[in-house]
Amino acid sequence: MSILNLSNAVIGSGILGLAYAMANTGIILFVILLLFIAVLSAYSIHLLLECAGVVGIRAYEQLGNHAFGQPGKILAACIIIIHNIGGMSSYLFIVKIELPHIIQGFLPDNSIDYWLVDGRYLIIIVSVLVILPLALLKQLGYLGYTSGFSLSCMVFFLIAVIYKKFVSECPDEHSYNKTVPTESKYNSTDDMCEAKLITVNPETAFTIPIIAFAFVCHPAVLPIYTELKNPSKKRMQKVANISILAVLVMYLLTAIFGYLTFYGNVESELLNMYNKNDTLMLCVRLAVVIAVTLTVPVVLFPIRRALLQLLFPDKPFHWVRHISITVCLLFLVNLLVIFVPNIRDIFGFIGATSAPSLIFILPGIFYIYIVPEEKEPLKSQPKIQAIAFVTLGFIFMIMSIMFIIIEWVTGKKTSGGH
Repeated sequence: MSILNLSNAVIGSGILGLAYAMANTGIILFVILLLFIAVLSAYSIHLLLECAGVVGIRAYEQLGNHAFGQPGKILAACIIIIHNIGGMSSYLFIVKIELPHIIQGFLPDNSIDYWLVDGRYLIIIVSVLVILPLALLKQLGYLGYTSGFSLSCMVFFLIAVIYKKFVSECPDEHSYNKTVPTESKYNSTDDMCEAKLITVNPETAFTIPIIAFAFVCHPAVLPIYTELKNPSKKRMQKVANISILAVLVMYLLTAIFGYLTFYGNVESELLNMYNKNDTLMLCVRLAVVIAVTLTVPVVLFPIRRALLQLLFPDKPFHWVRHISITVCLLFLVNLLVIFVPNIRDIFGFIGATSAPSLIFILPGIFYIYIVPEEKEPLKSQPKIQAIAFVTLGFIFMIMSIMFIIIEWVTGKKTSGGH
């Protein structure tokens, strides 16, 4: 169950932008970058577990408290809260946009009530009937079954992407938003329908943040660690490694077959490339909506835990607090998604600071400050690696912020997913 929950926490809507990332890096460079980031993510989790082992704490916020006192605790909690609220908003935004099209695709026009194709009503219904009951569960481990089903939906998405590669030809520049049957003839240019092993173009740098933040699961690591049957650093690292490896395989296959279907034509949101009236792809869209819906409770757990650590640090579990915080969080996120049309852009900017903080900066800094110097001197190899890790995080943060500002200034969409 722990592997399912952590894998579900890793996979985000960013998977829809990986084929676009491959188109702008080439197959070889993309694979190298993705493997590199997967290894760094596993190393980042190793740093967190080492810190937790030294101080006997299994809460991200408490690690911040141990390293820097109350300001460190508040900083860590705020980063988790903001980042995961952004993730929840992104997932519900997908529900708001995709679910009306799915319903329209499956039902005759004359039988559809207005509210059934209004995304604002639909996300409220989904939140109340599906997300809220799951989010109210006391322990994250109980979500193992829904996480397994969510991952199954993403596997179905992957299978469909692979299948479409073998029944479609590369569309030419005039045939976007529809896959082309094999028997159709197109005058595609060699340049647009030829796989590139290594590509460097103006868009290449913009794809690096998509890849760099593909394995963000760190707020869920310590809560899952706490709920392991026989918790140990070795067992939790094994859970993390298996989860990252499984997601890495899914990411690679999705990117490769998505790219080899559309080559240079691929857009930043892979699903937008397929015919919206294709029954199989309608089912795939529904599967993706189900997957992101079932991921929301997993993302909500660390937010609630962070708020409890901030507001009620020494209080025992109480159902009234548990339910109140959950309902307020869902209410807030629904308001944001319904009434703030550019919510994804706002949280995209925030995510450019929170994601590298969670993956690179905070784990590295915690390790440097928490692991005592008598065990690991500052000039020891592990701490030098941690310093380099933190530096890399700041580089990714600056790059991401710079690219998002360029997007806003030029009005050009350059990244997929959240």
